[in-house]
Amino acid sequence: MKGWMGKIRTLSLFGFMAIILSGCGRENLTALVPKGYGAEESFKVILISIAVMTLVFIVVMTIYTYVLIRYRQKKGQENMIPKQTEGNKALEVVWTVIPILLLIIIAVPTLTTTYDLASTEGKEDAINVNVTGNQYWWHFEYQGEEIQTSQDMYIPVGEKIYLTMRSGDVIHSFWVPSISGKMDVNPENDNVMYIEAYEEGVYYGKCAELCGESHSLMDFKIVAVSQEEYDQWVTDMQNVDPEATPESTTAQEGQELFANSCLSCHAIGSSPVAVGPNLTNFGERSKIAGVLPYEKEELVEWILDPESKKPGNKMSNAPYLNDGSIGEEEADKIADYLMQLKPSEITTKSAE
Repeated sequence: MKGWMGKIRTLSLFGFMAIILSGCGRENLTALVPKGYGAEESFKVILISIAVMTLVFIVVMTIYTYVLIRYRQKKGQENMIPKQTEGNKALEVVWTVIPILLLIIIAVPTLTTTYDLASTEGKEDAINVNVTGNQYWWHFEYQGEEIQTSQDMYIPVGEKIYLTMRSGDVIHSFWVPSISGKMDVNPENDNVMYIEAYEEGVYYGKCAELCGESHSLMDFKIVAVSQEEYDQWVTDMQNVDPEATPESTTAQEGQELFANSCLSCHAIGSSPVAVGPNLTNFGERSKIAGVLPYEKEELVEWILDPESKKPGNKMSNAPYLNDGSIGEEEADKIADYLMQLKPSEITTKSAE
């Protein structure tokens, strides 16, 4: 008896910890506090599903408890066979129809929401962004704006943003739980969905499809700003001068090193690139490689040893890592250059 009580206490403790820890996690990386239309509609479906499952659980446990008590074996009835009810058509109809009705209750809002969130009505007049998933980063191309960027997608609050998504390698899944649901990103075809944020803020996203050894590190952000801020960001990004000279000497040297060793894979400005992330607004980001703290030391370590930070990424095969052309001193200068890449400042220098 004591052994069973100990097991029950242990299971209760683990259950309690699971409930408590389920509320832990990164800010704005939850589907339970919707801050966008897609997330809100998905949350309604979640609530309907939970309500149905709770009802089923209560009914089943009530019947189970009643039967357990009412028909338990009593002393002197060891050899008694209870009345059998096989072939009872009424019961068979009831326990067949009820699950069908419950499934319909869940299926109707699920299908309605799915088709609603996949609608492309109004797409032609809205902001359209081509999204490309790569191992292990995301690229965003704003259609008709001549804007290329990676990892951070800027959007205006209260506007539908249509995303046309494709993978550059394996299957990925685009998921920003606070403002939208998931959408698979395939290499063979384009999938379209739209997102809409109700409030300004930074919304974290994840790849929700196992895509390699650094799948869990394939993070990105949606930055929702006011319409005025968004318009200014678009102007700044469109007027970036990739060849603008940095102010500091070390950043200037870093710019030259970057051009010789990194520009074949990365881009600054609107030039498309297929190998590595676009770094136009790198100086405005809050994370390095999507997951690392935005600190110079971290950036230097990333340049020198990307494999230790994000296993399996393509930068681990960069030529400079094999020929030794970039050491700690050179990486430090490149870091100085990258961290001053802010579109508004680059634009200002170009205009002068």
